Amino acid sequence: MKLQMGKLLSSIGLTMAALLFAGCSTTSEYSSSVMRAMIDTRENILATGYSVISVQMNDNPAQQRLLSIRASKLDAYRSLLEQVYGQYLDVNTTVGEMVVQSDTFRARVQGVIYGAKLVSITPVGDDTYTVTLSLDRSIVDDLRALYIDQMSGKTASRAPVSKGSESNTLFGLLGKLAKQDSP
Repeated sequence: MKLQMGKLLSSIGLTMAALLFAGCSTTSEYSSSVMRAMIDTRENILATGYSVISVQMNDNPAQQRLLSIRASKLDAYRSLLEQVYGQYLDVNTTVGEMVVQSDTFRARVQGVIYGAKLVSITPVGDDTYTVTLSLDRSIVDDLRALYIDQMSGKTASRAPVSKGSESNTLFGLLGKLAKQDSP
């Protein structure tokens, strides 16, 4: 089972890398700029979220700006989740008489992010905010190890598990890691 999971993850990784490098442009400039936007100089993962101010449900302009900042921060966390755990895609294509009748995609991302640092909150134009978050590479490695251990039914090797408690769940393990890492 573990070997199959490893093969599956490596196949997905190779496919994603091939799509990333062969994707939208043939210039290496574009590929390198995309990678620079996702990884900073210390090998941390960067994620940027976006939100429009005027669509926020409030009549007070100041409150709309605060809600927009909050929404763009959540969008940045979603982007971090995608980079750490990947996306679950549900695709349904209907073909009739050798013609595509319908093509639907649903994407889902789920996971836990801790330790993200706020890099910037930036207004863009008059009606948009961007928030950029950074996640340390060691935390990414911890999150991925916890996720793989959780998916395989094991517990993380760094966090001791006591029987009869919630510490055998992903959230319990993350709590224990946070306690171990705090001074």
